[in-house]
Amino acid sequence: MPEPPPYEAEDAIAGMGAGGAADLATAAGETLQKPPDVPPGTSPAERCSSAASGERARSLWSDAWRDLRRNPVFIVSALIILFLVFISLWPSAVASGSPLTCDLAKAQEGSQPGHPFGYDGQGCDVYTRTVYGARTSVTVGVLATLGVALLGSVLGGLAGFFGGTWDSILSRTTDVFFAIPVVLGGLVLLSVVTSDTVWPVIGFMVLLGWPQISRIARGAVVTAKQNDYVQAARALGATDSRILLRHIAPNAVAPVIVVATIALGTYIALEATLSYLGVGLKPPTVSWGIDISAASPYIRNAPHALLWPSGALALTVLAFIMLGDAVRDALDPKLR
Repeated sequence: MPEPPPYEAEDAIAGMGAGGAADLATAAGETLQKPPDVPPGTSPAERCSSAASGERARSLWSDAWRDLRRNPVFIVSALIILFLVFISLWPSAVASGSPLTCDLAKAQEGSQPGHPFGYDGQGCDVYTRTVYGARTSVTVGVLATLGVALLGSVLGGLAGFFGGTWDSILSRTTDVFFAIPVVLGGLVLLSVVTSDTVWPVIGFMVLLGWPQISRIARGAVVTAKQNDYVQAARALGATDSRILLRHIAPNAVAPVIVVATIALGTYIALEATLSYLGVGLKPPTVSWGIDISAASPYIRNAPHALLWPSGALALTVLAFIMLGDAVRDALDPKLR
């Protein structure tokens, strides 16, 4: 019997008919274009919807949130901050009694049942004052950060978008504010304030804190407005306000969020420093800085009165700095 002719791929394709090669190419193209997660028989509209949802899932914010959930530093710092927020809103849930109730007969005494942190130099419960001090520190830090971020973002964003004379004026103004030492400025400005509320301290922080956020926002806006999608929107006739709010602001807000998160812990430490120096918050306001200042003369006889509020302050500042570092790593594409 004669042997069959050798197998040739070209003959096999040709044997499929005139449309065999074209049909095979079309099938291969459909296989390459079909998303791997779309089941067979899906309509073209459903495929487009699935592709669109896949693109949304790969946005910067969704990727950042996915990375944050896997970051143990973010989880630990977020839990600490949530606990601080909880005791700031409901301090009586974890501390019974009033932080202003003192008994001189128990001054500088150590830990006792029901009073785990002991008493300070005035006979006040250190545990209760430490818990209630979180409310003041968190309030000052959050409000100061919001004011700084809002003022700095608006001024820096407008300067970076419009440029020209407005940009030059803002740059020179920020240089002047950067030349003012923060602590020295607080001693000068707050020493003439007689109010015992938190607003003078918050106003001082906003006054000297906005230049840093302003420069960050300006740089982010200058970088974002050079992208192709901004030029395309301008070519299509979009107004300046629409370009700034719809196209530039969402892509320039990430650096501002990172810097503001880290700065929040700095503002809490600054409030404690000013209160320690006697120009920040004043009694009867309960503050970690006030307690640290009052316990300093008794550090040899009652070190616990100084260590507990100092430890709470250090832990709070560290938690916000760790949170800011985790957010920065998640939002920076260069670190992925």
